[in-house]
This record gives sequence, C-alpha cells and structure tokens, in this order.
Amino acid sequence: MRAFGTDFAVPSGYLNTPSVGIPPAPVADAVAESVERWRTGAIRPAEFDPWVARARAGFARLLGVDPADVAMGASASQLVANVAAALPAGTRVLAAEGDFTSVTFPFAANPGVTVTEVPLDLLPSRVDGHDAVAVSVVQSADGRIADLPALRAAAEAAGAAVLLDASQAAGWLPLDVAWADWVVAAGYKWLLSPRGSAWLAVRPDARERTRAVAANWYAGEDPWATVYGLPLRLAADARAFDLSPVWLAQVGAAVALEYLGGLDLAQVAAHNIGLADALLEKLGLPPRGTAIVSLEADPGRAEAAGIVSSVRAGRLRVGFHLYNTADDVERVLRAFE
Repeated sequence: MRAFGTDFAVPSGYLNTPSVGIPPAPVADAVAESVERWRTGAIRPAEFDPWVARARAGFARLLGVDPADVAMGASASQLVANVAAALPAGTRVLAAEGDFTSVTFPFAANPGVTVTEVPLDLLPSRVDGHDAVAVSVVQSADGRIADLPALRAAAEAAGAAVLLDASQAAGWLPLDVAWADWVVAAGYKWLLSPRGSAWLAVRPDARERTRAVAANWYAGEDPWATVYGLPLRLAADARAFDLSPVWLAQVGAAVALEYLGGLDLAQVAAHNIGLADALLEKLGLPPRGTAIVSLEADPGRAEAAGIVSSVRAGRLRVGFHLYNTADDVERVLRAFE
C-alpha cells in the first residue's frame, strides 16, 4: 500500500506498531543492499559512519536538538543506564505507576537510588521532594500521554532533573521536549527502524551528570584513532555515550528518520488519533486522543480475524500508524461485534 508518500508492504489488520513498526520500502531496500554487500564480502566498517551520522541527525531533527547532543545506542534501557548509573547515593526518583520497565529498572538497579511510583495523572503534583523524574511520554500499556507542560513547570520549580522516554511517541506525536535533561527512544516501533537502534538526547548541561557505562572505541574523540591504548579520551559531546553501532540497524534508521523528518507530524498524529478515536467511538467508548488503544477483548478472536496486536497489562493493545486505514478499524469492529 502507499501512504504518506511512500510504499509499505503492510497487510490489512496490522495494528502492532507499539511492538514492531513496519518499515517503508526504501528502509527495507537500504538494509537489504547492505546485507548483500556483507554477504558478498564487499562491506567495509567505515562505510557505516555516514549512516550513523544521518540517523543521529534525523533523531535530533525530530526532537529539535543539536546532533552533537545525541548519543547512539542499541536499546532504550542501555542508554537510560548512562543516566541512572550516574545518580549519587540518596537520589530520589519519581516514576509513573506501571510504566515500561526499561524506564524504571535502570534506576531501581542503582542501590543508592530510591524510586517512588505514583499514578501518571498525579506525577506533576508529586515532583516536589524528588531529585529526578523518569517517565514515558506515551504509556506503552494503554497509550496515555503524560502532561509534559505541567511536568516541566513542576520540575523547574522543584529543581528536579527529567528523563523522558519517547519510544511510544517519537515518529507520530509532535514533540516539544528539548527542555528535558534527557530524552531516549528506541527505533523499532513508531520510528520504523530496525531493532538495535536507539538514541539519547543529552542536554549540554546534563552531560556531567551522565556516565558512559559502556565506554568503547566508538565513543572516542576520534573513533578510528582511539581504538588502541589509554588514556581514556571520550568525545567532548554526547557521542561520549555512544555504543559501537549495530550496522544494519543504523542503515535502516538513517533512511527511516529522514523520511519521518520530512513529514508533518501534526498530520500524522491527526491521522493516527482519528483512527483510534473512531474505533473507540464505534465501540461506545470515549475518545482518548492517542494512537494506542487498550481494550477488554479476547486476543484469540482478534487473531482469528486477522488482527495483529499485543496483550499488555492483561488487555488487548492495538496501535494506529500512518499505514493504517479505516479498513483496520472495521476489521476490529467485526471481530468483536
């Protein structure tokens, strides 16, 4: 099918973007070409550096930050660990109740840190008395969107640092998050990139409060000149927190993020939310203004109807992205009529 100016090989009923996004044809083609070069011995390691740079710049554009403030990694939790491990003993972190554990586990794994969970809608009102807040912009389980303006105001008033996980938001929701100390996102969901790609935006004044827990040659000041020997000489910008790249993932991500960066994300959000709210309305439920819908429904019936979805927090979860249509809404309705 063709949607938003490109081609997708997405079957009707695919509503599982919150788990795995489907790449546009040019993304898959770029990865396939790299696989062929690998298969035939034509590949050279340094040829992936431009892909890494393009993906980094693409992510920075989506967040409205400088590419120099973006670190590249393989998963959201691995990048969050750079933040969590740097927190000193006695740090109090506030989190949303039931948030995805890649957000909370890295903090809970630091024995000197106390993590307190509160309901998402109460998060801004509970910031006072905490040193940091870690929360997903969009909740994985049910698509609820954090009140970021209220959180920002509360954090600034309390002097609390903020880490945002945009894994379920970046790629469909216009984001105003450059104010946050750290913003992380995995690429394989709404960003339509291969698994093994993720990024962390680090505000310049937060670099000293971030630790390179997986310091490696690619995080060096000049990667191809820092492959042997000490002393430690990490990059002066956010590249100091880079992981050695997953090559094929970065190839796909470069193309995907450039494509998404050329779209009007307000238009994408209107499309996605329009389909999700149309489903809720036809089910007699109130609109929720998000691309993810969580339903009390039998996943077996959904699968039998050709719907690709997930079960999260004991409920059926579906998500609408730019390649979904009203036909997908009708398929869900027919499955549960």
